[in-house]
Amino acid sequence: MANIKVLLVDDHKIVRDGIKLMLEPQAGIDVVAEADSGVKVKKLLQDLSVDVIVMDINMPEVNGIATTKMVKEQHPEIKILALTMSSDDSHIRQMVQAGASGYIMKSAGRDELTKAIREVMEGKHYFSDQATHSIMMDLVKNKGKSSAPDPIHITNRELEVLQMIVKEHTNHEIADKLYISPRTVDAHRRNLLQKTGARNTAGLVKYAFQNGLVNDK
Repeated sequence: MANIKVLLVDDHKIVRDGIKLMLEPQAGIDVVAEADSGVKVKKLLQDLSVDVIVMDINMPEVNGIATTKMVKEQHPEIKILALTMSSDDSHIRQMVQAGASGYIMKSAGRDELTKAIREVMEGKHYFSDQATHSIMMDLVKNKGKSSAPDPIHITNRELEVLQMIVKEHTNHEIADKLYISPRTVDAHRRNLLQKTGARNTAGLVKYAFQNGLVNDK
């Protein structure tokens, strides 16, 4: 099995160096590149093959949330693990809605970081204990209050794919119409299933109609 190719994104070199030192001895994980901003991430991904991005949230110019949205829009197959000092519930929610598969604190050790990378690579979600505690405390504080669930974030490209799925286009037909590869279409389809909670194509179609996402054109 090929090694997991990791891109480190953090505006502090000392943080990137520390993560590299933790990951270098780990079998099956290779740090293939680093970036100190979302702008550099976009440039790197034009020529670089990456499996997982360990993404800082608070960065200048373009923050981790906006960068995550951009990556998932253009490279839906890449998994993103959010990295931060803060266990702020709003940050956790925004990163997940943007497409992140997990959330880990900068205080985490080598074993937890390695476990998180491997789990998101397998298509699972990973949340540090502190992040989980933050979410649970928020639920306890809001117990009994009626509030609408947070809307999921569907990217523009995912919406285009969803609308074509509703029209019964195959992956190859969607790929031809959107000038992308069938593999990328499949990645968008998997992301849509994960985000909407649908189990199959019929579930996606039902979700699209229930949420007014059907394009009549």
